[in-house]
Amino acid sequence: MSTSLRIATFNLENLDDVDGEEPTLAKRIAVMQPQLIRLRADVLCLQEVNGQEHPPQPRDLSALGKLLQQTPYAGYQMAHTLTANGDAYDKRNLVVLSKYGITDTKQIRGEGLRPSYRKVTAIPPEPNAEEITWERPILHVKVALGNNRTLHLCNVHLKSKIPTKIEGRMIDQYTWSSVAGWAEGYFISSMKRVGQALGLRILIDEIFDQADSAGEEALVAVCGDFNADIDSVTVSAIRGPVEETGNPGLSHRVIVPCELSVPESSRYSLFHLGKGLMLDHILASRSLLTFYRGAEIHNENLPDESGAFRTDVKFPESDHAPVVAEFILP
Repeated sequence: MSTSLRIATFNLENLDDVDGEEPTLAKRIAVMQPQLIRLRADVLCLQEVNGQEHPPQPRDLSALGKLLQQTPYAGYQMAHTLTANGDAYDKRNLVVLSKYGITDTKQIRGEGLRPSYRKVTAIPPEPNAEEITWERPILHVKVALGNNRTLHLCNVHLKSKIPTKIEGRMIDQYTWSSVAGWAEGYFISSMKRVGQALGLRILIDEIFDQADSAGEEALVAVCGDFNADIDSVTVSAIRGPVEETGNPGLSHRVIVPCELSVPESSRYSLFHLGKGLMLDHILASRSLLTFYRGAEIHNENLPDESGAFRTDVKFPESDHAPVVAEFILP
């Protein structure tokens, strides 16, 4: 008897429930709930799920709860990112919903990986190097698939390409007074994104180390919004292609993008300035890829999120398309 495993990832774009904010949560649910149902996911990774305040209770994910009502996911097990106080983050929580049992959850925040850097274009100049930090952790969950199989699932939302603020180089929130300042902000954001990728790759290697020691194969899936395409330094660092490491002995540790089986003309999860970009990925270890059957990108009605097409009214749908990969485990 075989086990169906449909893994999906979806950036919900700041899912929240704020009085007076348009589009309302009800309008967003009307559009996005059918998208979730269509996924038919057994394991669903979500990004940009905002938390809601209900004093004196801890911050929770009640907006997500409303979205999941009357869907199969309402009965799934849930794991999500937590602050040091044990409640949901205010903004951009990572969430995993699973039909199968979640046996363990861990957050990787990148302690010990953060470099120190002195901004060279800041006004006034920075006298000393400061630690480069990033606020988005990686969510690692173990999912029990039965037959003594464990899926190691990593849900990620890597740093966006938006330049990091440089003191004295901003006219307002969106306008730079200096191209060099903008370029340095872009460089720092790239460091943050690649730093997160390094932390994730270290975690993946630890999973493979444990599996190799036990004489087992590691079933690993990495899902989420990478804010980078598969040819970028960011994603290459996570994938670990043999062509780059030069070591065929590490080939079983390569992580493969499932979207490569989707025709190139349909291979995009976000529109920017009329161009399709593939920023959301599901990467699978070779041992998991053995059972791979295909991928889907639900981008048929994806709005353009860029300045050339933007209005003051936000779309009720997300500006990211959901991505699905299907596996059949015997």
